[in-house]
Amino acid sequence: MTTKQDDSGWAEHAPTALLVLADGTVLEGFGLGAPGQAVGEVCFNTAMTGYQEILTDPSYAGQIITFTFPHIGNVGTNDEDIEMVNMAAATGARGVVLHTDITDPSNYRSTRHLDAWLKARGIIGLAGIDTRALTAMIRDKGMPNAVIAFAPDGNFDLAALKKEAAAWPGLVGMDLVPMVTTGQRYTWDELPWEWEKGYQRATDGKYNVVAIDYGVKRNILRLLAGNGCKVTVVPATTSAEDILALKPDGVFLSNGPGDPAETGKYAVPVIRKLIDSGTPTFGICLGHQMLGIALGAKTMKMHQGHHGANHPVKDLTTGKVEITSMNHGFAVDRDSLPKDAEETHVSLFDGSNAGLQLKGKPVFSVQYHPEASPGPRDSRYLFERFVGLMEKRKG
Repeated sequence: MTTKQDDSGWAEHAPTALLVLADGTVLEGFGLGAPGQAVGEVCFNTAMTGYQEILTDPSYAGQIITFTFPHIGNVGTNDEDIEMVNMAAATGARGVVLHTDITDPSNYRSTRHLDAWLKARGIIGLAGIDTRALTAMIRDKGMPNAVIAFAPDGNFDLAALKKEAAAWPGLVGMDLVPMVTTGQRYTWDELPWEWEKGYQRATDGKYNVVAIDYGVKRNILRLLAGNGCKVTVVPATTSAEDILALKPDGVFLSNGPGDPAETGKYAVPVIRKLIDSGTPTFGICLGHQMLGIALGAKTMKMHQGHHGANHPVKDLTTGKVEITSMNHGFAVDRDSLPKDAEETHVSLFDGSNAGLQLKGKPVFSVQYHPEASPGPRDSRYLFERFVGLMEKRKG
């Protein structure tokens, strides 16, 4: 906060950061991270860990994240827990909203304070507001469009901020994948993190997997490599012919930001050709949604979305319940699924679709994040399921 003094000599703390909602509501606090302003959709995340991974998840492009957990910053930041692969792309989240000031780091892996890290990445922060009230508002009214602004001198053009928030069209109809996808093909050999070893490198791989990058997370690629896959990552606009020319044993459809129906205008025709080729296909999050569209289903915008690391999902193929990590504001409309597509997973929070598979073909996907970074490891069996499909086809 800055301090201003009126004619009576009374000193008052003036806000140095604002969250201006599209309906004109203004939330005042103090700024942190990078000065400036950004417009986006406000969502809340209930995870108690992994704020660095969340803030660098490309799926959060176009969004401002409100953390419900109060102690953000307590493990600091480092160069290992970044999920974005394309470091030249825009950052994942556009802004972050906290209840209290950033906690000083207390972790042996920390190399930088979160505030300094936010400044370096250009992420605008706001603290000092009632995040529980904001979360309850999102729960009741849905995810609002807003502008987050940080001015160290406390001077704001409030009318201009309100106008910008009201004018932003929102994520429906918005293709954000070009902001986060890779610009060229590359190979991936980094393995999952191990205690006292860090990230090791794979020396060989049995299965040739092509991963289409719609905003892929590093830990997904690590787990593919850790399950015996030689991974080639290609841009989101790569043709089916170019993908099949790489002779893949399997194709992976990655997570990513924005409206799946909009990205699907160029991605879905490619996915349909890959399905027709009989190549085992595995999708996560945005990849799941676009696979659903490719099969003939529709997607829909969710009221508050699913953002957190404690979401219960039931696997209808086994009857088991797993705790999952989720981050999505769109979902596949189960009522629009064709007869040859089978629902395999459902959210136990709201009953929404969380997974599907194509009958008679080695094609499946899930709405949540089995790589769980951050989050539980209940769902890592899905990578083994993908490998099993490739093994069956090769054998």
